[in-house]
Amino acid sequence: MADNKRPETMQRITTKELADAFIAEQIEALQAQIGNGKVLLALSGGVDSSVVAALLIKAIGKNLTCVHVNHGLLRKGEPEQVIKVFKEELNANLIYIDAVDRFLDKLAGVSDPETKRKIIGEEFIDVFAEEARKLDGVKFLGQGTIYPDIVESEKGVNRFELVEPVKFLYKDEVRMVGKALGLPDNMVNRQPFPGPGLGVRCTGAITRDRLEAVRESDAIVREEFAAAGLAGKVWQYFTIVPDYKSTGITENSERTYAWPVVIRAVNSIDATSATPEPLDWALLNKITARITSEVKGVNRVLYDVTPKPTGTIEWE
Repeated sequence: MADNKRPETMQRITTKELADAFIAEQIEALQAQIGNGKVLLALSGGVDSSVVAALLIKAIGKNLTCVHVNHGLLRKGEPEQVIKVFKEELNANLIYIDAVDRFLDKLAGVSDPETKRKIIGEEFIDVFAEEARKLDGVKFLGQGTIYPDIVESEKGVNRFELVEPVKFLYKDEVRMVGKALGLPDNMVNRQPFPGPGLGVRCTGAITRDRLEAVRESDAIVREEFAAAGLAGKVWQYFTIVPDYKSTGITENSERTYAWPVVIRAVNSIDATSATPEPLDWALLNKITARITSEVKGVNRVLYDVTPKPTGTIEWE
């Protein structure tokens, strides 16, 4: 598999047996490629990097160093889950970097979406590179690249030799392999998540209080979707907190001036088009009651019923 084209004879991984066979094949291939070398991997907690990490742990053990950068734009509980699964359960060599202040200070006052994305991307690379320079003898870079990524863009990294064990897999196959590796369901079935994280769901200039409102409201939506049996059935669901306020009123007839929370829930196959999920009214009422009572600084909940086209899935 020297080139970047999926072999035509490669069978689609649709069963645990095929996933187990792929894992055994990749462990052998990784050991042959890496030998006694050391590998560095940026571990976000997403399904792609998590599956690559689990494969590499099986293949080379402590010769893998995982770096988890917490930039403050992750969903509620995600950094803790990465530490629990990889450091405590899989005994990985994991470096945790708390870079929350560094990222949010750089993003302060920046409202342009593309500038925000650029700052987040560049800062992540800088943090990762700084950590890489502290490590001796690392010659390989592990990556969670999957086949659609290769189709969309060719890329290269100068310093390291790339290790990409899932590079010819589609997302559904990566999930199947992750399940066979024993990763938790909520990690394997993690929804698509933008590279800049919650930074594009806290629209306009990011503030810490509004970012926390995004994180808390998102957690409520995920909890209620799971309780309603919608987890894994709806393709993607999350919240947005726009950079504007509206008037409201409390049960004690006191005026408020607070943010709205927008719920977005869509179904899609490949993200090129999407349709809104027709949510049950009782579920929306329950989510609204929780968000308006539990999330600080919020007095209104909206449901985005815009398909793609015309609206993109993310708001930024």
